[in-house]
Amino acid sequence: MVANSTVHFINDNYQILNQFLRENKFSKIFIIVDENTNEYCLPYFLPQLETEVALEIIELEPGEENKTIETCVQVWEALTELGADRKSLIINIGGGVITDMGAFIASTFKRGIAFINVPTTLLSMVDASVGGKNGVDLGGLKNQIGTITQPEMVLIDSNYLQTLSQREMQSGLAEMLKHGLIANKAHWDKFKNITEINFDEFDSLIEESVAIKAKIVEEDPKENGIRKALNFGHTLGHAIETYFLDNPEKERLLHGEAIACGMILESYISVTKRLLKAEEYMEIKNQLMTIYDPITFEKNDINQIIELLIHDKKNEFGKIQFSLLDKIGNCIINQTTDNETIISAFKDYRN
Repeated sequence: MVANSTVHFINDNYQILNQFLRENKFSKIFIIVDENTNEYCLPYFLPQLETEVALEIIELEPGEENKTIETCVQVWEALTELGADRKSLIINIGGGVITDMGAFIASTFKRGIAFINVPTTLLSMVDASVGGKNGVDLGGLKNQIGTITQPEMVLIDSNYLQTLSQREMQSGLAEMLKHGLIANKAHWDKFKNITEINFDEFDSLIEESVAIKAKIVEEDPKENGIRKALNFGHTLGHAIETYFLDNPEKERLLHGEAIACGMILESYISVTKRLLKAEEYMEIKNQLMTIYDPITFEKNDINQIIELLIHDKKNEFGKIQFSLLDKIGNCIINQTTDNETIISAFKDYRN
């Protein structure tokens, strides 16, 4: 299946979804939401549906800390009790946690049933919506258990963004910036004057960002090569996110905030390996520091974050794998570095 053929941008129009429901005789439809999307998004979504098939709503607690196999077991049991079968459909309405986990639940229940993702955050629209990666965390380690299974379709409707805080919008913006940095300098350049962006016309930027990721995924659906470029900023970013999630005394970080920090650190590593020019690194660092508040790291924090890198799912043969930049708009995969360079990157970040 072509990676971007399942993504539909909806403008007050759910005809594609309703046509799909008419053409496929589903036994039951299960809608997975969290407490927030149940309150703020479901009342907008349900009136768009035109179906006589029985609906069941399954509400989960929000937050990354609930993205676990234990939550999946509870949903699998609920599906069983509610009579779900191989001809049932799951619709996941929510951010990255719901779309990642809901898709994993669907792709494993009875060896896989049909599912549709309706991302409601900017992050899930430009990241989780494309590529078919589904999964859950394991003991605080990000996305250790999962599948690569494509949804029947993804419906991107920017009306849901009205429910987000500015901080959540900024979190999603990090992935859009990443897409520019790894593959499309012109896309990166559009965010240089962040205060001048017309958010009334933001749909076109979302669509462009999704297209960049979809092209990469289409070339390498199983992440054997170029798809690894999408991990730029994520090797250190995920470790930072995990560390702050597992330490209650630390301020909670959103995914994009950790990834923005990771992109600065990994851009610095790119410079030390003589891949990226110093002036391009400063452009990246200054732009990201303009948008995102700096994160405070103590020496002990850095040591523990480095220890977490051992568990990164991208590692091969015991070596930590980085995707780095050789210029703005181009990424080089399968790069390694040493702990001293990583520590130097944190020192430069703090300066």
